[in-house]
Amino acid sequence: MCVTWDLFPKKNKKEIAETQQFYWSPTELGFMESAFFYGYAITQIPGGMLAAKFAPNVLFGFSILIAAVLNLFLALALSAHPHTDFIVLVIQICQGLSLGVSYPAMHGVWRHWAPPMERSKLATTTFTGGYLGVMIGLPISAYLVSYIDWYAPFYFFGVAGILWFLIWFAVSAPTPENSKSISDDEKRFIIEQVGQVTSSPATLTTIPWKEILLSPPVWAIVISNFCRSWTFFLLLGNQLTYMKDLLHLEIQSGGLISSLPHAFMSIVVLASGQMADYLRSTGKMSTQTVRKLFNTLGFGGEALFLCCLSLINEPSAAVTTLIFAAGCSGFGIAGFNVNHFDIAPRYAPILMGFSNGISALAGASGFILEHLVAAQGTEAGWRISFLIAAVIDLTAMITFLIFAKGELQQWAKEKEPQQSMEDIVRRLSYIMRRVSSRRRPESSVKHERLCEEDEAKCDWSTRTTIDKGIPGLKKVKLRSFMILVGGKFNLSSKSLIFAY
Repeated sequence: MCVTWDLFPKKNKKEIAETQQFYWSPTELGFMESAFFYGYAITQIPGGMLAAKFAPNVLFGFSILIAAVLNLFLALALSAHPHTDFIVLVIQICQGLSLGVSYPAMHGVWRHWAPPMERSKLATTTFTGGYLGVMIGLPISAYLVSYIDWYAPFYFFGVAGILWFLIWFAVSAPTPENSKSISDDEKRFIIEQVGQVTSSPATLTTIPWKEILLSPPVWAIVISNFCRSWTFFLLLGNQLTYMKDLLHLEIQSGGLISSLPHAFMSIVVLASGQMADYLRSTGKMSTQTVRKLFNTLGFGGEALFLCCLSLINEPSAAVTTLIFAAGCSGFGIAGFNVNHFDIAPRYAPILMGFSNGISALAGASGFILEHLVAAQGTEAGWRISFLIAAVIDLTAMITFLIFAKGELQQWAKEKEPQQSMEDIVRRLSYIMRRVSSRRRPESSVKHERLCEEDEAKCDWSTRTTIDKGIPGLKKVKLRSFMILVGGKFNLSSKSLIFAY
């Protein structure tokens, strides 16, 4: 989608006569591109809450399906430009609303499926899909635009999204218990490893909002996510423009070359996830050290190459530097982007929604770039944009080094379930009967065992309702509890409790 936004408003007059023309100024173009992120930011936190309550795989699937269908309507709306610009804006916002749920839902899926020592490689493998999509999508879009028409990428990726949904719906399952595509041994292994963090899903009233908002490790993740998104959206939305306007590459060759940074990034993301889990599982490094190491490599390396890129105009050197900058950023995914699972696995979808919602504001990077290019000129505008991105990357690196943690936070631990008075009384009655059975004749013990068997068959949920009608029963329960505290056992109290 970003490919077509960037290509056509900047064509020369000869090309305008041959294809669809979009009459947008650089500022208007930046505003239209940013519209997606308005909706994307809104549904991040609600998406995390929905993923914690409902089946996250279903939520994830429908977020992609809705966006794919809207892509088809977007092509229709663009064909009537400029009369339908408002409709284009609304569709962009709706696509953002839909896809804003996808990343929190993805974290919700891994909350049920990822064993603790395999979270880095499983999560980073998932994130690689986004970079592979860009790697494949850019050259395909350039080819479709060059040989068919400007609208072809919209229909192609819209239909592809619908087909993906059908496959996903057939093979996915919300939890290992519900899956039909894995063996019983795999189910047992996953349940044993992950069961402790899935026993009580978070709800609106049980989420510790105050602790989350005041937690430095959470803000370390949020700041890193924002800074990473700034550079990613800057390059994703404007790579072809950079190669066409500054490096003077053709659209078709530019589309192919612009996929190389994302191809290298995909390789680095996959490798970094494997390396991170290896260092953790073998005990060579603590989780906190691993996260900080990979985050530093990611943001520090990208900042270095972006500074170099601001000084280079030669096409081959610029493309090589851009590839290394994008590749280095892939290390950061094994740092901040899986750290949610380390500090708060119960609230991983919530934290992902929170950090991703704030990071969506980084979509403004495209708007700022267009303004700088318009005000400063092409070369100076790009140089300033790269330097701004480098400073932002260094900010993320330093913040994460200072505040990030790798262990479960106190506020994210599950509380021990509180026992009701009925549970206490039942336990007391059982202890008392065991004590009294040792002092009574065999016939009495046999009779008591028969009573215990009858008691075990009772439906206590029903008994509780009936108990409400028995006068003085609350006093009996309270007295039996006080007897245990004071150690005063007597025959009358035991008989009353036994009757209960």
